[in-house]
Amino acid sequence: MHSDNFKGSLLMIAAMALFAVEDMFIKLASGALPSGQIVFVLGACGVPVFWALARARGEAIVTKKALHPAVLLRNLGEMLGTLGFIIALAALPLALVLAVMQAMPLVVTMGAALFLGESVGWRRWGAILVGFCGVLLVIRPASASFDPTALWLILGVLGMGLRDLVSRAIPREFGNAQVSAWGLIAVTLLGGLMMVQGGAVTVARADMGWLAGGVAFGTAGYLAVTTAARTGEVSIVAPFRYVRLVFAMIIGLVVFAEVPDFYTLLGAAIIVTSGLYAFMRQRARAARS
Repeated sequence: MHSDNFKGSLLMIAAMALFAVEDMFIKLASGALPSGQIVFVLGACGVPVFWALARARGEAIVTKKALHPAVLLRNLGEMLGTLGFIIALAALPLALVLAVMQAMPLVVTMGAALFLGESVGWRRWGAILVGFCGVLLVIRPASASFDPTALWLILGVLGMGLRDLVSRAIPREFGNAQVSAWGLIAVTLLGGLMMVQGGAVTVARADMGWLAGGVAFGTAGYLAVTTAARTGEVSIVAPFRYVRLVFAMIIGLVVFAEVPDFYTLLGAAIIVTSGLYAFMRQRARAARS
């Protein structure tokens, strides 16, 4: 098991690096392309990959299982989370976006307590509260420099939190590739709806490269994170998700010349520390039971 945990941790780190590079490509593409068009292309190109994976495992994509309430609710969370994330990513510094998105595990913990009846002690509730204070410190809604676009990040965190939360209720016989394919179908639908309002433009060769990079690195990242979750213990592997923020800060500095200010760094540190503490408390509780 120790070997599996080590492999799982390395896979999770690799997945976060891949996702950070995907974010870079999306941000580069957003300079010339409408957000809806980007979402549509990423979703439409990802669906065949996971469709093929499902077929290779003997799993049907078109099945009544796809109408399970948990699958439909997960798809809704995927759409809302993607909408908030993509709009914020196009307009805000990469490190700021990823700092706020690190609050997602805390949202999942809170949702599990409120809606699934999971027992969450006062220490983890305290971590959730402190983490949300970190989010406020990052976006600073009362400051003169506040960008209202940051509010889309709140939708992104809530949507992706909903996605991860209801994933627990999806029947196990509905495989990961099936779930992913339908999630990307929902994202493709979202992109189409966004294009109805925002339109589309002719894609230049350079922008095709950004989109291709986003599809390639995003798909590879998803495969890596799925494998990581199945290789090691969740309580050990999951905290390595936070290294995505480190990669994002490096990319933001090198590629976009973005230097996070003091409040962004402090808020990010608070969010990550709160999340790691909540993971530790959850693991300690599981060890006692």
